[in-house]
Amino acid sequence: MPTSTRRWAARAAATTVAVTLFVGTAACSSDTTGRGVRWPVPAESTPTEPVRAASNVPMTKLAPGAKPPQFILFSFDGVGVGPNWDMFLETAKETNARFTALMTGLYFLTDAARKKYRAPGHKAGEAAIAFGGTKAEVIEEIEYLNRTWYDGHEMGTHFVSHFCAGTKYPGKDWTTADWNHELNQFFSLMVNWRTNNGITTGPDLAFGPEVVKGGRTQCLEGNPKALFPALRKHDMTWDSSMAAVQPGLFWPAKERGIWEFPIPYVYSPALKHRQTALDYNFWYTYNGAVNRPKDAPKIRRAVKSTYDYMYRRAYEGNRAPLVIANHFNEWNGNAFNPATADFMRETCTKAETICATYQDVIAWMELQDPQVLADLQKLPAVAVDGKR
Repeated sequence: MPTSTRRWAARAAATTVAVTLFVGTAACSSDTTGRGVRWPVPAESTPTEPVRAASNVPMTKLAPGAKPPQFILFSFDGVGVGPNWDMFLETAKETNARFTALMTGLYFLTDAARKKYRAPGHKAGEAAIAFGGTKAEVIEEIEYLNRTWYDGHEMGTHFVSHFCAGTKYPGKDWTTADWNHELNQFFSLMVNWRTNNGITTGPDLAFGPEVVKGGRTQCLEGNPKALFPALRKHDMTWDSSMAAVQPGLFWPAKERGIWEFPIPYVYSPALKHRQTALDYNFWYTYNGAVNRPKDAPKIRRAVKSTYDYMYRRAYEGNRAPLVIANHFNEWNGNAFNPATADFMRETCTKAETICATYQDVIAWMELQDPQVLADLQKLPAVAVDGKR
C-alpha cells in the first residue's frame, strides 16, 4: 500500500496580517484635552518552552470483575504534510484523543540529498515513493512532527523506502539484517536531518529516537521471524504490521518478545462480508483502488459504518482495543479521512472509551495482574460476523 504522499497538488492560500512595529517609539494615546499620554512599553518576555500534553490513560489496575476501558488506537502511515494532518490534530484536541504518527524516513531528506539513503538491495537514492522535497518542505515536516509530539501523540516508524511486492527486492523478502539496516537508516535520517540536508534554519526536532517504540511496515510486508529480532535490537516493543491470524477483534498478545496489534479482519455490515479494516483495503474492495471520486460518499458511509460496528461489538463484548489504521492520502476524493475523523469525533468522548497510543495501552496492560490480562486474551473474538 502506498504511504502518505508528501506533496499536495494545491494548498489553501494563507492570509498574512502585517503588523508594523516601530522599535524604540513608545505607544501613545490622547486624553480629552489632547495631551499625549505615554504608556509604558512592556519588557520583552522570554519565550517559554512548550510542554507536551500528558497521557490520557489512567494507569490503574482493574478491580475484580470490572470491565476494562474501550481503547481505540488511531494510527497514520507516513504522515506527510497536508490538510488531513491538520484535521486530525484539531479533532484529537477537541476530543482529548491521542493517535500514533508513523514517520517515513524519506521525509527527513530533501530530493537533492536523496543519495544519503540506501535501501536494502537497492542503489543509493532509490525509493518507491517521493523524498521530502525542498529544504522548506523538510522544515515544514519537522514543524508538524513537533506540533504532533507536543499535543501528546505517539511517534512511530513507517520505515523508509516503501518497497512492496511488485518492486525489486520488496520488504516481504527482507532478512533480519535487511530490517536492521533499514531501521539504522531510519534513525540516522531522523537524527542527522540538518547535516544531511545542509539546513541551519527552522526548529530542532523536539524528540529523539528513544521515543520510537514501534511501527508498521510498508504494505504490511515482512514476517515476525525476520522483523521482530530487528525491532528488539532497536529497543522497540510493539508492531502493528501483521494481518490478523483470526477474524474479529481480540486482545493483543506478545509474539517473539514484541506486542503485536494486528490489522483487524472484521465483518462489515455495509459490505456484508469480512474486510481488512485499513483504508487502502477498503478502497481496493470497493472499486479495485481506482480513483473514482464519485464513489467517495458511499465509501465514506461504508467505512464509518464498519468502524461503528467494530466499536459496538467490542464495547458491548470483550472490550478488545480497536486498531484504526489509515493514511493521510486523499485517495478517491478523500473518501477515508473524513469517515475516520467522524468516528474519532463521535466515539472518543463516550463513556469508558479512551482513544490512546500504543505505548500507553501497553503500559496499561502490563500494569494489570497477569491473570486478569490472560483472562481478557482468552475472551472470544467479536465482530466476526453479523451476529457476534
